[in-house]
Amino acid sequence: MGKSLTIALAQMSVKTADPAANLAVAEGLVDEARQRGAELVCFPELWTTGFQWEQNDRLKDRLEGDVGRIADMAARHRIWISGSVLAPVDGEKGKLANTLLVFDPTGKTKAVYRKIHLFGLMRENEHLRAGDELVMLDAPWGKTGLATCYDLRFGEMFGVYARAGAHVQLISAAWPHPRQEHWRTLLRARAIEQQMFVVAVNQAGDEDFGAEGKITYCGRSAIIDPWGNTVVEAEDRPTVVVATIDPAESERIRRKIPVLTDRRPDLY
Repeated sequence: MGKSLTIALAQMSVKTADPAANLAVAEGLVDEARQRGAELVCFPELWTTGFQWEQNDRLKDRLEGDVGRIADMAARHRIWISGSVLAPVDGEKGKLANTLLVFDPTGKTKAVYRKIHLFGLMRENEHLRAGDELVMLDAPWGKTGLATCYDLRFGEMFGVYARAGAHVQLISAAWPHPRQEHWRTLLRARAIEQQMFVVAVNQAGDEDFGAEGKITYCGRSAIIDPWGNTVVEAEDRPTVVVATIDPAESERIRRKIPVLTDRRPDLY
């Protein structure tokens, strides 16, 4: 089991199809996180671009460069960075995926998770390539599962991570206000049922889709401990919240109530 970990949740309001502006904001958030002692800073879903597909299509040629700028940011600030961005799919020309990337403090890419469950209400399934594998990060603080937004509704995948030894779960999201209580309930449910820390960062602010209307993201980024208690939770405005966790607490709780070993997969 790894060491304790101080985490910053960078709850951003994302400027649509403007990576330069979003990266400039992120630079300040990363600097703040570092000054507050964070070792890992987590960003929300599609934090460099937002979800307007027609506008994002015009950015295809620059997306790889934006990933490089995030890696440079991690190296300059000597901090781990995670978050979901639009990124090209290796070997598939013109294909993009909703990709949760994790960079270490040298700027090296340590994990690449492509969102498995694409959200039809945001037309992800029309524009993106779905991922086809779960990805677990082997980090200094311990094994860590990766997931993105809509994945949160599919509890089976979190069970796979837990049984593979994950004690921490990172989730990037763009979860809207009408379903805020689903967000908060599901985060606690995943933490309790898998006895792991759930570290979830959400967008805040609005995204205007023109004739299709406006979406307001609910914020409420949070860290939930393996007992289901809230370690820290943001409100619904852009902010950075910081907290320290001890991933070993997950193992202690699993020994106290051995849910994972008491399963009956022979029956279900």
